[in-house]
Amino acid sequence: MKADADRRQVNWKAALYRQSRAWHGYLSALAFLALIFFAITGLLLNHPEWTASKSEQPERETKVRLAPEDLRKAEAAPDPTRALAQAVARRTPVLGRFQSGEVVDGQAMLRLEGVKGATDVMVDMASGEVEVSVKRARLIDTLNELHRGKNAGAAWKAIIDISAIVILALSVIGYVLFFSLRFRLRTSLILTGASLAGLIAVAALLTP
Repeated sequence: MKADADRRQVNWKAALYRQSRAWHGYLSALAFLALIFFAITGLLLNHPEWTASKSEQPERETKVRLAPEDLRKAEAAPDPTRALAQAVARRTPVLGRFQSGEVVDGQAMLRLEGVKGATDVMVDMASGEVEVSVKRARLIDTLNELHRGKNAGAAWKAIIDISAIVILALSVIGYVLFFSLRFRLRTSLILTGASLAGLIAVAALLTP
């Protein structure tokens, strides 16, 4: 009876490790590019001096005019500044999504931001005259914004979520595989404990 129980336990562990290796391989194929991308952009974000540039990206300035009907619809909208931004975007190319806006003394000031660049808009609410200033982001800035995900849109944020879940699952499965390495298990556990203690110590003692 004891031999049968031991055999079942061995078979159960062998099946677990076999499935873990298989899923580790599948998830690695999915997570490979995500790990490289977020590792590289994480380094660039942590060291902005590496990609600092003294030259500013040129701004493209455009003037358009909104029709009186556009102004009336915007003023009647629940969020007038957002409606103005949409009306301007129909008249001329802009970069980014609406972030903020205010109307002061008959002048509407709008700000649009995105991973590809930003747009500042000034609208004269009396005449409908619009001044649009578009500044395209550098490639490195676009990559950094994709890492942050702040202005990247719902689709890219979903990719970030999926990548995080896949990488987390990959890490957990990889840790399960540690237990199949009988002669290295003790070393693996010691390294895990030391790494965890190091992270806690740096976070608690060495961060401002």
